[in-house]
Amino acid sequence: MTKTVAYRWHVRKVMNEHGMQSTTDLVPLLAERGVVMTSTQVYRIVTGQPERLNMRFLAALCDIFDVTPNDLIEPYVATNSRRGRKTGTTGAATPSKPSKNRPTRAVIRPAGD
Repeated sequence: MTKTVAYRWHVRKVMNEHGMQSTTDLVPLLAERGVVMTSTQVYRIVTGQPERLNMRFLAALCDIFDVTPNDLIEPYVATNSRRGRKTGTTGAATPSKPSKNRPTRAVIRPAGD
């Protein structure tokens, strides 16, 4: 089992709490703080879950909404089970009923059998 660190991005929720419904309202507020972005870029960051985040952008969001990064980003640990791939190389090959979607597995025997 492997651990995967993930996060929840709460910018949309924080915007709603501050009475801001449209991401385009955020563009001039960011520009006042030296973060110049198009409305499309802001929309993608706010509505999606960004993989990379500019620290100036994060600091500007914290200043605009008077919050901390913890209010915007909620990290959590997600566990994923990793199961090995079944190759069929262990044990005796048993003929199975043919499937409509898959060909029947070939059985390789030594010469003379």
